[in-house]
Amino acid sequence: MNFLAITWDWNPEIFNIGGFSIRWYSLMFIIAFILGLQLMKKIYTEDKISLEKMDPLFMYTFVSMLIGMRLGEVFFYSWADYQNNLLQIILPFRKQEGAEMLFGLVKGWKFTGISGFASHGAAIAIPIALYFYAKKHLQKSWLFILDRMGIMVALAGFFIRMGNFFNSEIYGKPTGSSFGVIFKRAGEKVPCHPTQIYEAFSYLVLFFILWRLYWKTDKKQKEGYLFGVFMIALWSLRFVIEFIKKPQVHERGEWALNTGQWLSIPLVLIGVWLVLRKTKAKTE
Repeated sequence: MNFLAITWDWNPEIFNIGGFSIRWYSLMFIIAFILGLQLMKKIYTEDKISLEKMDPLFMYTFVSMLIGMRLGEVFFYSWADYQNNLLQIILPFRKQEGAEMLFGLVKGWKFTGISGFASHGAAIAIPIALYFYAKKHLQKSWLFILDRMGIMVALAGFFIRMGNFFNSEIYGKPTGSSFGVIFKRAGEKVPCHPTQIYEAFSYLVLFFILWRLYWKTDKKQKEGYLFGVFMIALWSLRFVIEFIKKPQVHERGEWALNTGQWLSIPLVLIGVWLVLRKTKAKTE
């Protein structure tokens, strides 16, 4: 009996008009960026940085996040699917017998949209983009902006994982008990671990911890410390939760550690180095 289980059959689309749809996942992304921008304005005001420098920050972060997450999915998880058709990495069309392209102009192709993103790709791309942002737009160090953006990324992680929950994707293994969530739209018939929820609220707690460290302590004066805490906590949480996740690459399901865990280890180590390294705290 599954009397403690929740049957999840939520429609991932908020509405669909003439084939054009708005999904809950997209809404979560929008909320994350709008809220993140508002909170970053408070931080920039506190740090006496012109708010005019927020616009390029948004563009650097948004573009690098999309590119990084997409390439991370392709190269870390799905290279076998794309190696013989590289255009499908960036084009929202997939060859399908009998299907038609947009407006029926070219047969044999189907409009599918670009799907598949990996957070580890964003973990590489965003810091690289912020290096160039800090160099061009701020009279501050690279670690200065990473310390502050780590706070916002933790918050964004909460909304993104909630979007995954609405999509009934990236969930966990069967619980083996009456506890859990039955993801009906994904074809599940037994309760599974709602790992999206586990991650989402873990990241939300991390956000509040980092937010408090920024406003209530002097840790922000030690450049790299807040970003180090972010890296240790977020990727350690990801490492642990991966043990109860379904493998994203089935061929690697027998690995002692899955792809996400192997990718998390160096990120945690970078965080440890940032927190423990000896550096003089900068004073106002």
